[in-house]
Amino acid sequence: MQAGEGVSPRELVRAAGGVIVGPGRSRRAEILVVHRPRYDDWTLPKGKCNPGESDEACALREVEEETGLVCELGDEVAVAEYEDGAGRPKRVRYFAMTPREGAEAAARNEVDAVRWLTPQEALETLTYGRDAEIVKRALTP
Repeated sequence: MQAGEGVSPRELVRAAGGVIVGPGRSRRAEILVVHRPRYDDWTLPKGKCNPGESDEACALREVEEETGLVCELGDEVAVAEYEDGAGRPKRVRYFAMTPREGAEAAARNEVDAVRWLTPQEALETLTYGRDAEIVKRALTP
C-alpha cells in the first residue's frame, strides 16, 4: 500500500516536511525549495506519513526521498491545515532542518529540480503563500 492509500474520504491525511536551511552555494543561509512537475509548483519538501510513522520520522524520510539530503531535525516550525485535491482534511507539520556535513541536494522521486535560494528568492519563488509564511516563521528567531 502506498502512503495515503486506504484513507477514507473524510479521514485526516497526515503529512510532514522540512524547511531546510543550509549554506547553499554562497555559504550564506539559504532555503532549499523543490519543483514538482506533477503540479508545476515550487514548494517545500513534504509528503504523506505512512501508517504508524511519527511525523518527525516522516519529515526526515520525505526530505531524503525528494532531495537526497540526510538532515538533522530541529524544532517544529508550523502546522498547515487545508483540504487536499480530493477534499480530505490534510495536516502538514513542518520542521526546521539542517543538512548533514557534505550532503548534496539532488532532485529525486516526484521532484525534478531543487534549488538553494536566499530567503528573499525563496519567498518570491514559492508557489503557495502558506509556504512563504512557513519560511518566514522558520527564519524568525
